[in-house]
Amino acid sequence: MRIANIDNRAALILGEAGAEQAVDLATASRGRFGPSLAETYRVWADVTAWAAAEDLTALADGGFAIDRTRLGAPSPEPRQVFAIGLNYHEHAAESGFDSPTTLPPVFTKYTSSFAGPDTEVILPDGGNVDWEVELVVVIGREAHRVAPSDAWSYVAGLTVGQDISERLSQLRGPAAQFGLGKSFPGFSPQGPWLVTPDEFADPDDLELGCAIDGAEVQKSRTSDLIFPVSELVAALSHTVILYPGDVIFTGTPAGVGIGQKPPRYLQSGERLHSWIERIGELNQRFVADPHTK
Repeated sequence: MRIANIDNRAALILGEAGAEQAVDLATASRGRFGPSLAETYRVWADVTAWAAAEDLTALADGGFAIDRTRLGAPSPEPRQVFAIGLNYHEHAAESGFDSPTTLPPVFTKYTSSFAGPDTEVILPDGGNVDWEVELVVVIGREAHRVAPSDAWSYVAGLTVGQDISERLSQLRGPAAQFGLGKSFPGFSPQGPWLVTPDEFADPDDLELGCAIDGAEVQKSRTSDLIFPVSELVAALSHTVILYPGDVIFTGTPAGVGIGQKPPRYLQSGERLHSWIERIGELNQRFVADPHTK
């Protein structure tokens, strides 16, 4: 099953890649579910049970074409947002750190930075703006002290994310400001929709990558995660309670701008294209701050 955020309403996505149609969830379920995404995740078990019992293809007659400019982040109002650092060996190395042997660094991205899959992003004046493609997890039911072997059952689905980062404000001392440096408006694009784990042959092995103006800068597989989804969900749940709709950015592979020699950052007019196989793609265009003199 695929769920999208269209004008802040939950929508089912039907059809094959390239020929998708959307059906409003509240309309399709005769008001039983939706319309908000937050409410949809709060009753996620009921939503998935209903979808499994329905002939979803029969709903296609009530579908409509998808205008990607209307798409928002699949979970736009999470109670908590977690972001994981140094979760690929080669990225840890390019960042100048040893690979973590316990839970990697955990920080947050503020929801005011959330955006849909196709957006224009303003570059902060004088900043060094970097890219980080990531697999993003959305939680489907409350999780506390869960075992890794059970963790996938707490996952509503997966989506594509970019952890866009302004490195000067992120790393300025005396202590790093990860949350603020990664939370300028538009710095957390996600989408195009959420895909449930059962849609993948192996949800732990997906290709992901991104390119700037057609030149590939990152490419890896989620099977290279040091701490895979199940271990991240389990480890986080042993410290905090995870709630339906919570968002986890799972970490980025090697190839970020700060790791290049010399470092390379995004410039006005450049386009960033990001993808994860069997989920979809993001497209960001970067522009100069119009308020800069």
